[in-house]
Amino acid sequence: MATKHTKLNWNPEEKFSLKDSSDYKVIMKPNGVSASDLLSMALIGCSSHDVVGILEKQKQDLVALNVSAESVQDDDPPWRFRKIHIHFQVVGRGIDPEKVRKAIQISEEKYCSVYVTLKDAVEITHDFEVVEP
Repeated sequence: MATKHTKLNWNPEEKFSLKDSSDYKVIMKPNGVSASDLLSMALIGCSSHDVVGILEKQKQDLVALNVSAESVQDDDPPWRFRKIHIHFQVVGRGIDPEKVRKAIQISEEKYCSVYVTLKDAVEITHDFEVVEP
C-alpha cells in the first residue's frame, strides 16, 4: 500500500504554502488557490491524466485536452460539496467520440483515485465534446 506525505507551512509572507509528495509547491489563498478549488482541480487533473493516456494508447490524434469543473457547494459552513460537473473538450484530428466516452469511463471506474474516493460523497457528472483543430 502506497503512503504519500504532503506538507503545509504558514508564514506571514506567503501565508499558506503546500508541498506535494514530490516537494512541488502550491500557494493557497489569500495569495493563491482556495482550498475548496483544490478538490475539483485534483479531480480533473487525475481524470485528465488517465484520459490522455488512454486516448494515446488508442492511437487517437489528440492535439489538446481542455477540462473544466463546475462545483455546487452548500451556502453555509462547512460548505459541503454536493455536485461536481466535468466538461472535457477533446481537440484532435478524426477523434472517435466512442473512444473518448470509453476513456472517461475507464478513468472513472478503474484508474482515477480521486474520482473513486469522491463518488459516494459527491454527485459527479461529466460531458464531453470533440473539436477538430
